[in-house]
Amino acid sequence: MKIITAGNWDEELWRDASSLYFEAFGKKGAKPLPIIQHMFAQKMAELHVGYMEQQAVAMALTGKLTSHHVMIIDYLAVSEKKRGRGIGRDFVEYLRHRAAAEGFQKIAIEAESENTPENRRRISFWQSCGFILTEYVHHYIWVPEPYHAMYLPLHDDHARVTGEELFVSINAFHRLSFRGAGKDEGQQ
Repeated sequence: MKIITAGNWDEELWRDASSLYFEAFGKKGAKPLPIIQHMFAQKMAELHVGYMEQQAVAMALTGKLTSHHVMIIDYLAVSEKKRGRGIGRDFVEYLRHRAAAEGFQKIAIEAESENTPENRRRISFWQSCGFILTEYVHHYIWVPEPYHAMYLPLHDDHARVTGEELFVSINAFHRLSFRGAGKDEGQQ
């Protein structure tokens, strides 16, 4: 799989990723395009697209919180037709290497915590990639679903992290995504 990463808004790359993004998140949880573009204008996001035979088969939108030393996987999707072939794990491994090379201490994600078969499969996938599930369940005021935080330590000497600690970073990321116009992440 060939993966292309862009730290600046790239309309062509987004066109390739958007069908995967909306297939996976369009009915639930997709950020509006102006918010995603704002994230790029803030220099806090990267778009990663994985290709097989010139066709986009995986995408991720990641956030960078350098003051928190964490990369956040905001969205990750694999084409429904290509699932179950290790593409998602390979993609996460690419992100892990990239985050470590950029000096991040961990990668964090949010996983819906309701006990449904779909959510259990997602959590199992992330655990198979080395992510650690935290016990804390976070309730947002603007979305009905509760979430767990999961993290992937990038160094052998990592200290355990609580869900509450991870949600400090995750919430900072969301604040910057939606309201951070013109503000440096260190000022939040």
